[in-house]
Amino acid sequence: MSIIKSFDKLKEELVKKSVRKKVAVVWAADDSTQQAVAQTLSDGFVEAVFVGYVRELQELPLLRPHLDHITFIDAATPDEAAEIAVSLVREGKADVLMKGLINTDNLLRAVLNKETGILTRGNVLTHISVAQLPAYDKLLLFSDAAVIPYPTHEQRIKQVEYAAAMVRSLGIDEPRISLIHCSEKVNEKHFPHTAGYKEIAAMGQAGSFGRCIVDGPLDVKVSCCRESMVTKGFSSPIDGQADVLIFPDIEAGNTFYKTITLFAGAQTAGVLQGPNAPVVLPSRSDSTMSKYNSLAVAVMSLTH
Repeated sequence: MSIIKSFDKLKEELVKKSVRKKVAVVWAADDSTQQAVAQTLSDGFVEAVFVGYVRELQELPLLRPHLDHITFIDAATPDEAAEIAVSLVREGKADVLMKGLINTDNLLRAVLNKETGILTRGNVLTHISVAQLPAYDKLLLFSDAAVIPYPTHEQRIKQVEYAAAMVRSLGIDEPRISLIHCSEKVNEKHFPHTAGYKEIAAMGQAGSFGRCIVDGPLDVKVSCCRESMVTKGFSSPIDGQADVLIFPDIEAGNTFYKTITLFAGAQTAGVLQGPNAPVVLPSRSDSTMSKYNSLAVAVMSLTH
């Protein structure tokens, strides 16, 4: 498989593979979720299992051409739909979980339930975003803009592990992962998290995450612009070509996400990693295209 550098190329590769993955969609009562799933059905890489809001969905004209690839499961409420959808994933009857019109907290409650959820002990629930930026020549992944407020050292190690695997699903054999800070200096007094960056970089060099390059602390510009790195007289094996940015906390990650989408025209996708299956957890403001891209990323992560 060639390296996937855009969402169009991602779609092309999925269509070429001609493999459908089952997506359990929780309470798809909103137009953008319905349209995104309908497009993935049309493109041929999804089997949809709609859980809840069944009567309305069965009458939806845009789904009628795809009924051979759709299953409907009734549920009285969004919370019941979440429980059923999570059980489908846990039992191996669905490959991906997708949020429709349900509060994020309610869906995560089902995902994280210690008895009936889908987060295996030892794993970490974290959010990985994928961005296509006009000024960057490949897809850029970053974490965490949505779930973990202040990652611990152990959680950050898991973020690197999950991100490396996701980058490989895009055809990049040796991911370049940058551990982000406002400068290239460790500052244990004011930024204690930077003290762990060197250990994580050493783990990368030792092969703990498979074949990859990990370095930090680095700022975003040095991570993604070789000219900036050279101008600053700085050297890094990332070489200004980062595939992944691991942000220090949710404030930095979320601000970056909002900035690139508002001011830079970035197309985005987002997937929760850590559970037994990828979870597509869009926000209410996400577009149909963002939800479609998220489903595509989730499916590709399972077909590599």
